[in-house]
Amino acid sequence: MEDVILETQRLTKEFKGFTAVSNVDLRVRRGSIHALIGPNGAGKTTCFNLLTKFLEPTSGTIRFNGIDITRERPAQIARRGVIRSFQISAVFPHLTLLENVRVGLQRGLGITFQFWRSERVLDQLNARARELLAEVGLHDLADELTVNLPYGRKRALEIATTLAMEPELMLLDEPTQGMGHEDVDRVTQLIKKVSAGRTILMVEHNMSVISTIADRITVLQRGAILAEGPYAEVSRNPQVMEAYMGTTDGQLQGAH
Repeated sequence: MEDVILETQRLTKEFKGFTAVSNVDLRVRRGSIHALIGPNGAGKTTCFNLLTKFLEPTSGTIRFNGIDITRERPAQIARRGVIRSFQISAVFPHLTLLENVRVGLQRGLGITFQFWRSERVLDQLNARARELLAEVGLHDLADELTVNLPYGRKRALEIATTLAMEPELMLLDEPTQGMGHEDVDRVTQLIKKVSAGRTILMVEHNMSVISTIADRITVLQRGAILAEGPYAEVSRNPQVMEAYMGTTDGQLQGAH
């Protein structure tokens, strides 16, 4: 029996007669990197919003570690260890990198923004914050203001603040969007590195990223699952090629 951390059954979301997500059965294996891909408008982000309860499903169920979380609120789901990194960089620009990670750690401890706490508590957070910055290759920039970071490094910081929340399941929404090749490569390797001992579900457009690190891929089209499997299998699927390229010729690699 495979170890499934997250499972949806017939997950559906309708908006005034338009079905954005339609009967999606998703099974994410513990310890894997699972990619959710599909053309624009396929329902990927809506699916993420349902999983983190920023949207309520019209019907269907969501189970995390075997527990039905379909009706739980976003904060409850975050406390269970389902933590989402947003498509638009979600860091505080005028705090240092260390302070940004510390905010994530304070959330994890349930002492958010209680700045009157003793220095000892914050020092305890500093050590862990520096460890997390080291994990994403930003240790040398701990005291730099976030606003001064290049875009790719901001995304690395965002992953560090996500890690600060002690995720059992990390949801990464377009982690390499808007990056040049060098940053894409760096962030791809970073995701691979931080996936050790964790489970990652990611929405990603860049096929070279997916082919490098994803263990399993679910392809959505018009809100429904079109295909699922490892990259080698999915990339040769004629329906997938057609959905991306409008043709059954050539390879999927060119699709971004």
